[in-house]
Amino acid sequence: MKKWIPIASGLAAGFLAATISYANFSSGTNSQAVSSDNKSNAEKVYVPLGQKDDYYLIDSGGHSGQLFVYGVPSMREIRTIPVFSPDPATGYGFDSKTKKMLGGYTWGDLHHPALSETNGDYDGKYLFATDVGNSRAAVVDLSTWTTRDIIKVPNTSGPHCAAFVTQNSEYLFLPTRFSTPLGQKYVPLDQYSAKYRGVMSALTFDKKKEKLNIAYQVALPPWAYDLSDAGKKSSGDWAVMTTYNTEEATTTDEINASQADRDYIVLFNWKELAQMVKEGKYTNVGGQKMIFPEKQKGGIYLVPVAKSPHGVDVTPDGKHFIAAGKLAPAMTVFSFDKAFKAIKDKKFSGTRNGIPVLDYKSVMEREVNPENALGPLHTQFDNKGMAYTTMFISSEIVKWNPNTGAVLDRVPVQYSPGHAVAAEGDTVSPDGKWLVALNKLAKDNFLSVGPSHPETMQLIDISGKMKVIDTVPANPEPHYAQMIKADKIHSINVYPKDPNNKDAVYKTDDTRIVRNGKTVTVYGIAMRSRFVFDHKAKRPDVIEVNQGDHVIIHLTDIDFDEDITHGFAINNYNLNMEVQPGETNTLDFYADKAGTFPLYCTNFCSALHQEMNGYFLVKPKQ
Repeated sequence: MKKWIPIASGLAAGFLAATISYANFSSGTNSQAVSSDNKSNAEKVYVPLGQKDDYYLIDSGGHSGQLFVYGVPSMREIRTIPVFSPDPATGYGFDSKTKKMLGGYTWGDLHHPALSETNGDYDGKYLFATDVGNSRAAVVDLSTWTTRDIIKVPNTSGPHCAAFVTQNSEYLFLPTRFSTPLGQKYVPLDQYSAKYRGVMSALTFDKKKEKLNIAYQVALPPWAYDLSDAGKKSSGDWAVMTTYNTEEATTTDEINASQADRDYIVLFNWKELAQMVKEGKYTNVGGQKMIFPEKQKGGIYLVPVAKSPHGVDVTPDGKHFIAAGKLAPAMTVFSFDKAFKAIKDKKFSGTRNGIPVLDYKSVMEREVNPENALGPLHTQFDNKGMAYTTMFISSEIVKWNPNTGAVLDRVPVQYSPGHAVAAEGDTVSPDGKWLVALNKLAKDNFLSVGPSHPETMQLIDISGKMKVIDTVPANPEPHYAQMIKADKIHSINVYPKDPNNKDAVYKTDDTRIVRNGKTVTVYGIAMRSRFVFDHKAKRPDVIEVNQGDHVIIHLTDIDFDEDITHGFAINNYNLNMEVQPGETNTLDFYADKAGTFPLYCTNFCSALHQEMNGYFLVKPKQ
């Protein structure tokens, strides 16, 4: 009995301490929760167990070729979504479908993810992205968070400007960073101005087939095309993109591509271009419908802008587009209505490469030059239409009013922000709660892990005066991101049975191994905690083939239970794939090595996970 006295005493003391610390002794009955203004930074980002973040932040992975998904406001990294590069953790690029989709490429440079839109709002269905390194575009299904299609885009070299979508996802446009000869044929650089082109591609997406298609391309002048945005509401049929190196330099670009005082914004009417193609006003180039602006007139115009601009962003109301001139420390606000009037009145200051140049003063509304703010790159918006621009050189975010040019607030960030992303910030109705600075440099922010540093993301509360709330390391490289309300995305947790999938088996009794000549096809299942490849066999978890056989393994995860993922790997065969609950996945390979090779589940799935294995036996050639 005596041994219970210290325990009881401890419990009593703990209860007393908790009562003193946390109990509400006020006489009133109208106690209120702590207001957001009075919360500490830690409280603002804290999401208790059992609750979820308010937003998804979907971040480009740059030269990793992947997407990274975070929750906001917690800033917790949730998942890596493989897109343009293999991912051994999930077997992406190893199973037959994703291996074919990657097309033999082992890396990608993922830039500028763009969410699908309906009426100018994110609809939470799909996400598009581009690969600068290998000139590809991809689409991710947000119900499963898996890459559904990748397309190689011909006649283009490095679609850096992003896959920016029109306001009902009719098109996604891929302007190119690098100009090359059409088809990337060899042409000496001395012929750059005459023979090179910067190609913009217009892609469509077939939702039923989940396939990307090239609708048409535009052979623009041999310049570099940087960032871009589609119009909204009254400007919804139009889009804009920035250019640099209109000097058409071919070497030492940091000097030679910055000689002119002005470069251009390309302003184009995508509906008019689509109509041209429909009417046959194009040239066939390598099987693609190519518009040459100097031949097929109309639909494309140039707007002069301060030299070497980076971002161009359309305001939520669709009335203005804002260019950020990284070498001219100013943001320029242009009016769509003024541009439309100038086009109607043919108020041009000349032509360049056969494209009409709009008179600058006829289109420009104001130039905004915040004091000592250097290196403006990219602009986002809040629910009141206020603008937030990243300043790369002075390492800050500046808040300002596009309608007056007045600077309203500014906050330092650490360090050198390239882009920023606001809650629903690229839509017709931004939320105005949070902004995340996507910083290029971390410097001294975190524990050292050697010369290679992470990038950083900083969560900024913009509901009142701007305040940095949290700083987290980011995987390389956050070129761009979009932030969407969590309740807009409806993810599934388990794949439903597909009675039309001839490769799937959902019952142990249907498992089998079929030999047809030198091709061996396995119809197997994975379940806690075993594999079954042939239920009639003496050892149902063994696959036996001959050296040189073509082996196809279809594996279905029949654990229809959330988060019960199985992996499948063959030791010393360099093969691995992942199978989600209810999913069927396939490995397709040749048994080129004779011997005995253990196979096992790579994803921890149960208490008997270690026992979930078998053998892959390969008889030597006789």
